Amino acid sequence: MSEATSPPISRWPVPTLESLPEDMKARILEVQAKSGFVPNVFLALAHRPAEWRAFMAYHDALLVKNTGSLTKGEREMIITATSAANHCLYCVVAHGAILRIYEKKPLVADQVAINHRKAEIPPRQRAMLDFAMKVCKNSHEVEEADFEALRPHGFSDEDIWDIAAITAFFGLSNRLANVIGMRPNDEFYLMGRVPRSKG
Repeated sequence: MSEATSPPISRWPVPTLESLPEDMKARILEVQAKSGFVPNVFLALAHRPAEWRAFMAYHDALLVKNTGSLTKGEREMIITATSAANHCLYCVVAHGAILRIYEKKPLVADQVAINHRKAEIPPRQRAMLDFAMKVCKNSHEVEEADFEALRPHGFSDEDIWDIAAITAFFGLSNRLANVIGMRPNDEFYLMGRVPRSKG
């Protein structure tokens, strides 16, 4: 599908990269240099620059850090599973692609998006997603037993906060993406599905 015939990426006006403030443009160009394309979320949310900056700051605080025991793949796993529960096409497709790459498992994103209890993942990750899904769907029912179920798998209080915060933040993201009709980039669909050949 050519750019000219592609459906819009948002119901709201989408600014051009050139029209954005320098700090936003620099961040987006950095992402483009790394991934080879501009994920639609960066331009769709740029409709409101102040909110874009706040969104990206919290995104980075949760996902671009090396503290705690959650791996980058596990963080993406939480996003993919809970975004599927929230019926967010953009986040399932985009973060599912990142999950496949981090975990080096072509099937994992589809599995956790449909039913993490049937996914080929270790007990630690199943327990993590059990908790994330409860936070996603029934946070008012979280109780001490839910914390205790995570401890044998090595999750600290700070890790548990991370699981909850990632789930909550993407609950916001999912709802906004759904309302604005944010379309996933075509590139995301194939990323990480076929392991790279060693040669």
